[in-house]
Amino acid sequence: MKGTRHRHHWLTAAAAAVAVACGTITAAAPAQAARPGSAESVSSVPLSPELEAIRAAEATEIYGSPGERPLEDRRTSLISLGDSEISGEGIGTYEPGTNGPDNWCHRSPDAAIHRTGIPADLTFNVSCSGAYTGNIRIGGSKQYADELVQSDSLAIKARNTRVKMVLLVAGANDDLQFGPVMTDCVTRYLLVQGPCEPKYAPGWQARVDALVPKVEQTVRDLKSVMRDAGYADGDYRLVVMGYPSPIGPDFRDNPDFAGKLACGGLGYDSDTVWGRNSAVPAFERGMRKAAADTGAVYLDNSRLFHGHEVCMEDTWARGAYIDLSKPGLPDENSLRQSFHPNERGHAAFASCLTQLYDSGADEASCADVGSSGRPVLFPYAWDTVYRPLTDRATGTCVDVDAAESANGTRVLGWACHGGRNQGWWYDPARGTIHTELTQDRCLDVPDTRYPAGTGLVLWNCHGGTHQKFVRDGATIRPTAARGLCLTLAGPGQPLRIQNCDGSANQQFA
Repeated sequence: MKGTRHRHHWLTAAAAAVAVACGTITAAAPAQAARPGSAESVSSVPLSPELEAIRAAEATEIYGSPGERPLEDRRTSLISLGDSEISGEGIGTYEPGTNGPDNWCHRSPDAAIHRTGIPADLTFNVSCSGAYTGNIRIGGSKQYADELVQSDSLAIKARNTRVKMVLLVAGANDDLQFGPVMTDCVTRYLLVQGPCEPKYAPGWQARVDALVPKVEQTVRDLKSVMRDAGYADGDYRLVVMGYPSPIGPDFRDNPDFAGKLACGGLGYDSDTVWGRNSAVPAFERGMRKAAADTGAVYLDNSRLFHGHEVCMEDTWARGAYIDLSKPGLPDENSLRQSFHPNERGHAAFASCLTQLYDSGADEASCADVGSSGRPVLFPYAWDTVYRPLTDRATGTCVDVDAAESANGTRVLGWACHGGRNQGWWYDPARGTIHTELTQDRCLDVPDTRYPAGTGLVLWNCHGGTHQKFVRDGATIRPTAARGLCLTLAGPGQPLRIQNCDGSANQQFA
């Protein structure tokens, strides 16, 4: 966390309560020169008397006097709005006044907005656990008595500081109802009632379709707030950040896996597959559409936690966390900290946001592609880069057997069907080939041995020599054995390395 939080000793009790609702004010590292604005001074639309009083009090705290300053005379800032995914829910350390009993926003001093490398004087976290778009939009509703509508908080911050980035993470608590769905899935597991996928999968896309226009309107409202504060659209970056998948089915590959109860992975295996392979990707496509339709910058984090899910070796998400002080079965409140980014997850968010801001890209993805613990930014959304590998001789596709992604899973030829287990991404910078099922599983030559006829498998991506390949025309060859080519003999046959002979079954489109 950069700097220390300013205190509100001088505020009246009422104003102090509202100031907490406006979010943490955090001093950041000394800023570089601010991004040039459209004018040297700002002419803003007057705020309501209530909001103006809060703005003046905050200005006095920051500058020592209540006036609204010209843009070039202000301290720079970053601000995050949204729900529990970005507030800090799940970290376990929360700002005073946001950890109950009358306010459960769960804002953490370790939340991502306070930890980026983006030069700014102040960072503000006005997001709140449980927020839906109606708690963010213009004219929306307060979540708690001591909270402001989040767009009102932005209006105040935009007049008191020079906002460089507005971060929005929202949508999970609208039609998707992430919290209640996860609670139900855990409860069904504990009561042995069967997986929750059959209950939710049929209507999932409809839920996503319904929430997209609400997120779009929220983005438009935030842009209106900034225009009313005197900003041109190019004076700041408005980033819509997607949600990572917190769970996956490969936890048994963790050599230290001690059981679901110990690591908090309470849920049926089939539900973890559905969540990673279907539920989160559908949500991600919806969020990408919302950003594209409104001209917002988009950060695709859908694969960011792959290899770092609940119960994995270096997890970036908190598992099922049940407040045992509450009697009866788990409910939404007793489970509220579950399946959210932990401190390391927010560090990953912060790294991705820094890379995104520095890149100037309008759309990008972030993931730990080499299992290094360091996320890397790529200048595109993940859905745009995965392609089938089709064998020219047989017309079959390179296929992950049974759509499993555990270490050692066979890779073979199969009739092309467009499923995620037939999507592949070649990373030219690292020479690795990743399955669309999960970003942290790569095509692998077992045992670092290259006898002709060896069948290839999936394995945790680690950047070793036997996971590196080169594209040579239509052929794919191990970097360490370029006289060998990936070869498909036909449907159901393993993908093997064989001596290159120029045949069509060694050529892939």
